[in-house]
Amino acid sequence: MAIDWVQHRRDDHKIGQLQEFLKQIVYGGNDGIVTTFAIVAGFAGASAEGTAQVGALAVLVFGLANLFADGVSMGLGEFLSTRSQRDVYVSQRRFELDELRNNPDRERAELVQMLCERGMGPEPAGRIASELIRCPELVVDMMMSYEFEIPDMRNGSAAMDGMVTFLSFITLGAIPLIPYFIMTPTPTTFWLSVAATFTALALLGLLRWWSTRQGALRCVGEAVLVGGACALVAYVVGAAVGSIG
Repeated sequence: MAIDWVQHRRDDHKIGQLQEFLKQIVYGGNDGIVTTFAIVAGFAGASAEGTAQVGALAVLVFGLANLFADGVSMGLGEFLSTRSQRDVYVSQRRFELDELRNNPDRERAELVQMLCERGMGPEPAGRIASELIRCPELVVDMMMSYEFEIPDMRNGSAAMDGMVTFLSFITLGAIPLIPYFIMTPTPTTFWLSVAATFTALALLGLLRWWSTRQGALRCVGEAVLVGGACALVAYVVGAAVGSIG
């Protein structure tokens, strides 16, 4: 009975779509939260009276423009990045297959060394390499993983990676703007945006914890510290520019 590896990973190893797209979710979500809050923090830092002088409309216009423009850019960037990685993998794999057909003895020697470096003795490594060399597709997969350390990108979807990045960016990136949608701008509105931002960062950290089962404090702490540092930089730059004026 053939094993359905996708189902096996999900049922036995608890690796689902959340884990498969965790990189895109965290990357897009963190950047969306931080860059959108940078607009709010920049306005607050540049205004002597806080964002109350600026008005909610200005914050929302700049915030939403940044949110969607950067979101599209991030999504397309992830799409092109994934496509490029896949092209590199396919090209290198094709080259390695040709090498295996044209220079089998040299590739066998590389395979023996590879097995020895991973704890196998020279004699059993030689026997196993002689057997494996008869399965070029398997050997090439091993070479790509162990020699070149390039992950197999053939089964992934560049379009899906880009879409997940975009959706994560705009969904989480909209959270710092929520107070300006529902309240008249006052200095309190800015601090509510700060609270919303750190709540979004904490949720992103909890998502990492849920997916990786690493320490919850570590996952949340890293997300909040990294995002908070970026937000602080935005506020300080805004304050510095505001003081010049």
